[in-house]
Amino acid sequence: MEISERETKNPAADPRKMRRIIAEDPEWNLETVPPLVDSCIQHIIKHFHERPLLEELPEKYQRKVLEKLPTTLPLNISAGLIADEGYWERCCRSRWALCDVSSYDKNWRRMFFERHAAELVEHFVPEKSDKKEFEEKLKLCSEFVQRLQVKQLLPRPQGELLAPADEGDAGSDDLAHALANDHLDCGVLLKTLHNMKELSLMFGVENCGMNFEWGLFQFTVTDCKNLVNGLKATPTLHTLKVTSSKMGEEEGRVLVKGLLEHPGLAVLDLSHNKLKSRTGRALGKLLGMPACRLETLVLTNNEIGPDGGKSLGHSLKTNSTLLHLDLRLNRLSDEGVQPILKSLTTNSSLVSLNVGSNDFTEASAPALAEVLQTNGTLKELNISCNKLGESGGRFLQEGMEENSTLTVFDLRLSEIAQESEYVINKTVKDNLDRDRKIAT
Repeated sequence: MEISERETKNPAADPRKMRRIIAEDPEWNLETVPPLVDSCIQHIIKHFHERPLLEELPEKYQRKVLEKLPTTLPLNISAGLIADEGYWERCCRSRWALCDVSSYDKNWRRMFFERHAAELVEHFVPEKSDKKEFEEKLKLCSEFVQRLQVKQLLPRPQGELLAPADEGDAGSDDLAHALANDHLDCGVLLKTLHNMKELSLMFGVENCGMNFEWGLFQFTVTDCKNLVNGLKATPTLHTLKVTSSKMGEEEGRVLVKGLLEHPGLAVLDLSHNKLKSRTGRALGKLLGMPACRLETLVLTNNEIGPDGGKSLGHSLKTNSTLLHLDLRLNRLSDEGVQPILKSLTTNSSLVSLNVGSNDFTEASAPALAEVLQTNGTLKELNISCNKLGESGGRFLQEGMEENSTLTVFDLRLSEIAQESEYVINKTVKDNLDRDRKIAT
């Protein structure tokens, strides 16, 4: 049988030489024996958990190994050995559906370990979880965690209550209840994660459903003391947030006392707790200390009250570090807000102040007008949801005629006349436009 010229030029046209079975393996090739290099790489990948071999390989082979390594490797192997961002990106995407790496300075490894550490903390149950195993896992994250955001801290199981010696012994029963509400020792947490710069905690339980009890949402004195001990061992901490945790007056005072000598804390957020006036006085003492480094203080939705407002106002006269102060929803009234406003006539550091929803009236309007006329640093002011009335609005209008710094002024629901509100907002807009021109 003669072979045509076309078949001679193209051997694949000969049906006798064509492969009739197509392999399903996408990596299949014509070579019957794979290169020795590929076999070695496959062997390294398969036995990586037994003998992690990476740095000894040439760079081009390191890349091939990293591309094929499973994301389920034990962290005691991968944490310190693998720095490749591509590998940690695969680990993140295989574990979580939403991965916004921009919130972690675009560092995939940091993102993985910060979220992994947060999950360890959120699922730790006192007296039930293995504490030694927990600490060992947490140590693997210590070099990479800079910010920890904990959305729940589980209390000791209610079934673990200590039985009182006598049913009529109320003191023993109170002790058992207090012990039942304690959480993970935050001192251990901070001492282990020694590179932490920002810590955000909520002492509560997410999605508790029909098992809801107020005891699940309680920041106890023991929790507070443990946290203070940890803060002493973490001088790198820049931001501390303990929010929505039913922190009471006693716990707040203990916490603030523990912060008096902290060398680096710049942001303190204690919003949505139950701090009251004595904690306000403690915070005033903190702000009045020469060694204070606080730049932002957020106390939204507490019960600081008039006495707490007086203490904060007194300390603001001499404080030169605080830039942002949020006192919204604190029942300051005229008696508490006026000392704060009067202190701003001499304060030269505060940039933003929020005293919205504090039940003060037109009696505080002259003090507000004086702030607008004399203060040269305040750029943002929120006095919304207070009862200033028409006469209060006129005071504000007069004050804004001499103001050249305010670029944000929230007057919503302050009951001032529309004419005054229009003039004030126009002045604020002119200030903002001028600042934008200067910036460009």
